[in-house]
Amino acid sequence: MEGTQQTGSAMHTNGTTADPETGSGSRSDELIFFVNGKKIVEKNPDPEMTLLTYLRRQLALTGTKLGCAEGGCGACTVMVSRYQAPARRLLHHAVNACLAPLCSLHLVAVTTVEGIGSVARKLHPVQERISLAHGSQCGFCTPGIVMSMYALLRNNATPKMADVEEAFQGNLCRCTGYRPILDGFRTMTKDGGGCCGGRGRGQGCCMTNGKEADEVSTLFNASDFTPFDPTQEVIFPPELMALSKGQRSQTLCFRGDRTTWIQPGNLDQFLELKWKHPDSKVVVGNTEVGIEVKFKNMVYPVILAPAFIPELNAVTHTDDGIEFGAACTLSHMGAVLRKEVETLPQHQTQVYLAILEQLHWFAGAQIRNVAAIGGNIMTASPISDLNPVFMATGCRLTLMDKEGCRVVRMDDGFFTGYRKTIVRPQEVLVSVHVPHSKRTQFVSAFKLSRRREDDISIVTAAMSVTFSPQTNVVEELMLSYGGMAASTQLATETAKRLRGRSWGEELLQDACSSLAEEMTLDPSAPGGMVTYRRTLALSLFYKFYLTVLQKLRLQGVSVEEAGPECQSAIQEFRPETASSVQLYQAVPEGQSQDDVVGRPMMHLSAMKQATGEAVYCDDMPLYENELYLALITSSKAHATIRSVDVSEAERCPGFVCCVFAEDVPGSNATGAIVHDETVLADGKVTCVGHIIGAVVADTQLHAQRAAKAVRVQYEELQPIVTIQEAIAAQSFYHPIRTIQKGNMEAGFKQADHILEGEMHIGGQEHFYLETNVTLAVPRGEDGEMELFVSTQAPTKTQAVVAEVLDVPVNRVVVRVKRMGGGFGGKESRTTILSSVVAVAANKLKRPVRCMLDRDEDMLITGGRHPFYGTYKVGFLSSGKVVALDVSYYSNVGNSLDLSLSIMERALFHMENSYSVANVRGRGFLCRTNLPSNTAFRGFGGPQGMMIAESWMTDVAQTLGRSTEEVRRLNLYQEGELTPYNQVLDRLTLDRCWDECLSRSGYEQRRAAIDLHNRQNRWTKRGLAVVPTKFGISFTATFLNQAGALVHIYTDGSVLLTHGGTEMGQGLHTKMVQVASRVLGIPCSKIHISETSTNTVPNTSPTAASASSDLNGAAVQNACAVLVKRLEPYRTRNPTGSWEDWVKAAYFDRVNLSANGFFKTPDLGYDFNSNSGRVFNYFTNGVACSEVEIDCLTGAHKNLSTTIVMDVGHSLNPAIDIGQVEGAFMQGLGLFTLEELQYSPEGVLLTRGPGSYKIPAFGDIPTQLTVSLLRDAPNDKAIFASKAVGEPPLFLASSVFFAIKDAISAARAESGLSGPFRLDSPASTERIRIACSDRFTKLCPPAEAGTFRPWSVQV
Repeated sequence: MEGTQQTGSAMHTNGTTADPETGSGSRSDELIFFVNGKKIVEKNPDPEMTLLTYLRRQLALTGTKLGCAEGGCGACTVMVSRYQAPARRLLHHAVNACLAPLCSLHLVAVTTVEGIGSVARKLHPVQERISLAHGSQCGFCTPGIVMSMYALLRNNATPKMADVEEAFQGNLCRCTGYRPILDGFRTMTKDGGGCCGGRGRGQGCCMTNGKEADEVSTLFNASDFTPFDPTQEVIFPPELMALSKGQRSQTLCFRGDRTTWIQPGNLDQFLELKWKHPDSKVVVGNTEVGIEVKFKNMVYPVILAPAFIPELNAVTHTDDGIEFGAACTLSHMGAVLRKEVETLPQHQTQVYLAILEQLHWFAGAQIRNVAAIGGNIMTASPISDLNPVFMATGCRLTLMDKEGCRVVRMDDGFFTGYRKTIVRPQEVLVSVHVPHSKRTQFVSAFKLSRRREDDISIVTAAMSVTFSPQTNVVEELMLSYGGMAASTQLATETAKRLRGRSWGEELLQDACSSLAEEMTLDPSAPGGMVTYRRTLALSLFYKFYLTVLQKLRLQGVSVEEAGPECQSAIQEFRPETASSVQLYQAVPEGQSQDDVVGRPMMHLSAMKQATGEAVYCDDMPLYENELYLALITSSKAHATIRSVDVSEAERCPGFVCCVFAEDVPGSNATGAIVHDETVLADGKVTCVGHIIGAVVADTQLHAQRAAKAVRVQYEELQPIVTIQEAIAAQSFYHPIRTIQKGNMEAGFKQADHILEGEMHIGGQEHFYLETNVTLAVPRGEDGEMELFVSTQAPTKTQAVVAEVLDVPVNRVVVRVKRMGGGFGGKESRTTILSSVVAVAANKLKRPVRCMLDRDEDMLITGGRHPFYGTYKVGFLSSGKVVALDVSYYSNVGNSLDLSLSIMERALFHMENSYSVANVRGRGFLCRTNLPSNTAFRGFGGPQGMMIAESWMTDVAQTLGRSTEEVRRLNLYQEGELTPYNQVLDRLTLDRCWDECLSRSGYEQRRAAIDLHNRQNRWTKRGLAVVPTKFGISFTATFLNQAGALVHIYTDGSVLLTHGGTEMGQGLHTKMVQVASRVLGIPCSKIHISETSTNTVPNTSPTAASASSDLNGAAVQNACAVLVKRLEPYRTRNPTGSWEDWVKAAYFDRVNLSANGFFKTPDLGYDFNSNSGRVFNYFTNGVACSEVEIDCLTGAHKNLSTTIVMDVGHSLNPAIDIGQVEGAFMQGLGLFTLEELQYSPEGVLLTRGPGSYKIPAFGDIPTQLTVSLLRDAPNDKAIFASKAVGEPPLFLASSVFFAIKDAISAARAESGLSGPFRLDSPASTERIRIACSDRFTKLCPPAEAGTFRPWSVQV
């Protein structure tokens, strides 16, 4: 994915050679560039420093965020602009600052989010629209998304919606669900794209009918937006333009501690350098070398950067194709090819169209804008997207060294092994010749990956066939595959067999049999999915076969008929622009305009987040004597530590000290509830990622380098990794929980049918965009310490740190301004970092900071529990379930953490929304050698309900009935009892169900799907309606409490503090709304600064969806006290202002500060007697989803989703709908996309966005409707509202079960019917293998136990 080749040496500006390895020659040249219009002259640039580090640490421009350090999330996106003197034009590109080397920026203008607007100055329209459209929740991804949009507008002031979607392929958001971002930016496009969402209501609007009088469908008013005027943009610095025009082709040299960066001025100098130093690296985009240096600890003494050598950037049109310079970026290549496709005859553009197809799905725009064609070839990746096309179409490469040049063809001899080619070390790849296609040649390219957008390939393929003129006889055939061997492969044997044959069914049969023999993979092959990959080799050829058949027919050649039902197999996937509708109940008539409760108010920090001014933990300025900490973690899952050697680390630059268990002044034993883990390992490690110690140094880079230099010797012990291994070893934590109601024996006797089944649900990484971060500041007296932490649990952090430091809790202050996402991952696991940082700060008596890199965070902090469920269900012939016996097994990991409470919630949701008279549920906590799994949005509920929906689907399939009919039959009714004997009152499940079916047009959809499935063999559609009933309260009764502190100052301004933390969910915004209503003043007078343990003590974690309920009631309580105190002054001066009353009270010596408190009444449950009230109330919802699967590849499209959610009287419809959509998309990831891969030894293999895929912009359902249920007040929470954070997540299972419905239709074509097992997530691999057909039969899986798999199901 990059400009990387084997290379070498160094040269000065005068063109003379120096030897960088001996350090002889001149010092570094000056690096000149501009940032936000300001000239920067860097005298000694470090070749190993990225632009992101420079912006954040040298220039204090912290708006640009670090999300992953591998160019996979887009949080660090900035715009770089360069003046091209020869072409006399400006180029603007969005790039990843985390990968852009500082030294690559000579004579470049960099624009960051701070440079385009600010709250104090003026917001840029892009910043304003994402804010007002509610497109910023936690805000950590917002600056990157803003800059992607800004760069697009600088190049195209009137983009289409498709351009916007393409621009965002390299950006991720974990909070919003993407819809509001697209809605906000849709207003800047010329086509507006998709449904108006009722905003343009009138004749012909799809929503004109069926809308209630008090229903609203607008969350923002587009007329409020500042018009976008492209003529008012920041100009390119005139001085930089002059410098660029006057630039001579000179060589630049920048020297660092370990690396010298040389930018050759011309091709001859480049070849000279390469000849002398054949082992150095060539870098253009740094998208490969940057990863190697960061994650593989590679050190390259010499780097050559030939990005601006004219010959390497030239594009030359020849008689038979186009010659691209090897340094041409993929974006530039795409632009050139698109132009050619528009102008050349169609038959000549087949190769170009195949390349464009691959480029469309190649990484994100930020990568394509810098990655070079030559780099893509020379990295020789076995899963390259483009190399199969280059090989299948016979592209020619021009290679040069200082003695001459040679032209080689990319054929089966070009790649000589894993990441090796025939290119000699001293040679340079100068250009790539891409040929025109011939009149009788057909070319197709394919890519299969977990996620369509910005994902590495599982299998790529390119196929080219040339026929004898006017016949269907194969003259030449090239079948090229990536992902099927250690390098890109040509299926030469199969091609040889098929030459001279007629293109028909017989050829197809022989091709498939031959490919099954030729495209083999070792069952233990890296990447796993061996059966799936082998099947894809055949399935993709079948798609090619059908495509060519159709094209031959169009050319008038007589060919066999394939049948219209097969045509869907060859349709290229092109996403439609998503359209959406949001519906909610208007506030009552007569409600004051100043009363903002119930109105779609913007998140209070949205604008600051959009301008980069919102301060996150790592954005805080460095203290003068601050140090940085890096962790030393275990590489073994279960072992005793024999020795730790720090001698090499101590020799590293900037090293200060190491921290180990003996440095802990207090208790080294710690844990969320039970103290069963260590702050720092003491002689033994129990998971990969177990923290052994830490290194403290002067900078992050030095600390991380020193930590990697520490050598640990282990004596390995046998690990337990999977649930099945734990069951076999009876490795469980206690207690084993059971809930039982009714008579099981009688229930199963009553049943007409009994079925048994099982299901596995994979874990999930939180992937909050801001990783864990702590800054600990010793206060120098009485053992005081102040910690700035990104945590949902300030009080827990305070208590743990105090215990570890052996000081009273009152000496530790924990402060939380905001988090860049949490989702439960920052409830209990943040203390594993905070405690280590506090120990280091205590030892050194200096401030210490640590922000985990994405790979570290994913490795050590745990995630959602994998679950395995077994069930036995008894039911009547009508579909009514009468007996259920279910057992849950969760993979807990190496410590108990919150796992018992998570299992309890799973058991409390084991029946989901269905009434079952006789039920037993048991929960087993599997002790394994994985990092401890923890809280995650839903807290066991989704896993419990997923198993329920699995047996409900099995019941329907056993009876041959529709799943919707069986679900509706079993739905709870008002007044019924749950398995834990709680009465269901004010139940709205049936209302949600009926409204969802009505709004989704269920009956019409089902008829259309049945018709589609009858008419199409290779694409199938599916539909599912799924309810949820989610209990609201902490299941630990004592946590259901909250406090608040409200100060009124003499100018009338109000400072509000409460026990909850802000992580993007809009809690602070809702609390200000509550205070505004109670105090009767505008929100503008109320401010929340932060959450801190010295203002509101003993707080519960911000979790369990209950924070608005608890803290809202506490805020209401405090404000009511103040209103009562001010009442005499209102009465005395009824025409006075708020400020008048406050001043009068102050002069009357009235206390203008009040604390509030709330505890949820009547809670408490006893497992032994199965009695008591578990939950305060339930949040209900129903979703209907439609999908389409490609039976040949396993890919699927989310066509539509309709959600009806009962959130009571919404405090803020914009925030609540945002929570529904965000939770739904996170659930979509859980159930269809996200897979944590572990090796059999317990090593996490998926440690970043490159290998772990969360949903992207393109995964939103094409039609998304969210409706908040009307007229459903909830008398058990603040202002009749309901909790909303977690409940909607499970509704994404409707997509999973729609996929299962579609697979059933595919299996029916192969004569298979009845229940079948489909584990979660419904990945492309699982979907394809479940669609059993003639291709899967040709690729049977290896027998389990005969090989060691690459990854295991934990």
